[in-house]
Amino acid sequence: MAKENPFTIAQRQLDEAAEILKLDPATHEMLRWPMRELHFTIPVRMDDGSVKVFHGFRVQYNDARGPAKGGIRFHPEETIDTVRALAAWMTWKTAVVNIPLGGGKGGVICNPKEMSMGELERLSRGYMRVAARLIGERRDVPAPDVYTTPQIMAWMMDEYEVIREEHIPGIITGKPLEVGGSQGRGYATAMGGIYTVREAAKVLGIETKGATAAIQGYGNAGSFAHMLGVNVLGLKVVAVSDSKGGIYNPDGLDYDAVMAHKKSTGSVVGFPGTKEISNEYLLEMDVDVLFPSALEEVITEANASNIKAKIVAELANGPTTPEADLILHKNGVFVIPDFLCNAGGVTVSYFEQVQNAYNYYWSEDEVNAKLDAVMTKAFHDVDQMAKAKGVHNRMAAYLVSVDRVVRAMKLRGWI
Repeated sequence: MAKENPFTIAQRQLDEAAEILKLDPATHEMLRWPMRELHFTIPVRMDDGSVKVFHGFRVQYNDARGPAKGGIRFHPEETIDTVRALAAWMTWKTAVVNIPLGGGKGGVICNPKEMSMGELERLSRGYMRVAARLIGERRDVPAPDVYTTPQIMAWMMDEYEVIREEHIPGIITGKPLEVGGSQGRGYATAMGGIYTVREAAKVLGIETKGATAAIQGYGNAGSFAHMLGVNVLGLKVVAVSDSKGGIYNPDGLDYDAVMAHKKSTGSVVGFPGTKEISNEYLLEMDVDVLFPSALEEVITEANASNIKAKIVAELANGPTTPEADLILHKNGVFVIPDFLCNAGGVTVSYFEQVQNAYNYYWSEDEVNAKLDAVMTKAFHDVDQMAKAKGVHNRMAAYLVSVDRVVRAMKLRGWI
């Protein structure tokens, strides 16, 4: 089954929220589209001496509440509509956790797995040379995303500083600690999700110690969800998967051992003492907590009725389609929607910007305590809205965030 255009999904979700909030037509139309976007080409000299031309994007969806904020993705199947959708979700994400930022996103169509470090550096610097006209610490602040890293952020920051001829570490977040990064940023997306799972478990009366969990996707967010789920909540992670397949052990999986296996073999598959399972099977397992932590649209109308988890904590962006949302809600599955569940990354990116501006840096414990406070407040804002309006959690998150963006737009006199 062909995947639906992600931007169409983002617009449909907004349309439903606009109807409930009774937005006027102009406000609704303004929120359906990015405020501005840049399409560009990046010529890069490859190691063999040839020049390859890459296509890149930067979308600033809405900046009524503050500078645009959002990652840069390097992916062979990147599209402008994916970037638009993610920029829209970033707008709602920064609003739902109530930090003073807007939403943006960037991307390059490339396969970083087939590129050398030198080629990646030249591509990263080339991206920044073109995008520099749009971004700035008070305009638009990028960050890492799919297949981009703290090292790539450091190259981009350096290129921007060369252009501007001054130190501006706050131009980009997710940087290495040595050049202005924040403690706790590497695992912030997963940590924020873990805090929301803790709060959801309280609401549902579930004891997290010993509760079972399955994680689809074992990249940054998924692997850290394994470590933190065990260490912070006492979860028993019984299944994990990556793009090559999954593994299952009812007695639980040791994070350090699984991570060592993945680093040495390139996949979790083949880890000793486990049963091999598919990604599709993992999603439908009878566990307390399911973490979809890979790519978009993995829970659809076709499999939503088979989801048995009590809590679905969406660390990935857009893993659930609108049709699936309705089925999960009807079946009593408690969904922590993506732009709430995975907002820990952008929240600690915001903390990084603040620290860069002050030129004063916080300890890891301080960062995590501040993140906990933000995520806990955001979770309960959404939970209370869901109960007040009788809607599922994703719609409640939209109602909270869209209302905040609309109020900022109206106060500015845009609409």
